[in-house]
Amino acid sequence: MTVLHIINKSPYERNSLDTCLRLARPDSAILLIEDGVYAVRAGSSASATLQQALEKHPVYALQPDLQARGVPTESLIDGIKVVDYDGFVELTTEYEKTQSWL
Repeated sequence: MTVLHIINKSPYERNSLDTCLRLARPDSAILLIEDGVYAVRAGSSASATLQQALEKHPVYALQPDLQARGVPTESLIDGIKVVDYDGFVELTTEYEKTQSWL
């Protein structure tokens, strides 16, 4: 079963991202929304974790949340795909199940 994992918490406040990545199957995707988008900055303390995740999973970040938090797309880790709200909805239809990590 394919799963879209949705992370909305900052990796600096919660361990949701680490837990998700430890349990996610290779056919799963990761979508970072709200404060979860702080993890996608190249050179951040979470960047090594996400770079490893990109070897197994497509990783997405929600554009409006990047903008709202002042994270420019030029600062993202290579390989992170940026989606808008329509892209978010499309991802939820692409995968059989969604799992939100709180």
